[in-house]
Amino acid sequence: MRLCQLVLPGMATRGWGRVVMITSVSVKQPVDNLMLSSVLRPAVQGLVRTLAVQYATAGITVNAVEPGYHTTSAVERLIAKKVEQTGCTRQDVLDEWAQEIPMGRLGQPEELASLITFLMSEGAAYLTGQGITSDGGWVKGTF
Repeated sequence: MRLCQLVLPGMATRGWGRVVMITSVSVKQPVDNLMLSSVLRPAVQGLVRTLAVQYATAGITVNAVEPGYHTTSAVERLIAKKVEQTGCTRQDVLDEWAQEIPMGRLGQPEELASLITFLMSEGAAYLTGQGITSDGGWVKGTF
């Protein structure tokens, strides 16, 4: 929020800007054992929507990316914790999680980066106030 307070006025003066916040798939579906994330991330989406409306006429878009399980350092920490707690292998954890994902695999960081790059581009000039889920189909909701 503080970063947005610092950069949005300058973007508005220039008449162009892009803000992409990284939230979590927990915005749409709570994730087991991630209570804090499941409670707080929806508030970030509220901020995204509020800023998007406030700055839309200034040529600024504000969106969020809601990643599911991607092989990032944060997910690697979750995997390590599960391995430690259960005694299973890293591959066992990956296989278990992949079974819950319709695409049958975890996402790659590069796939997430491609989505963010698009949201920062001119091609996304008419997308604002959105939360875009990148989860291989994991979320079971309809929104």
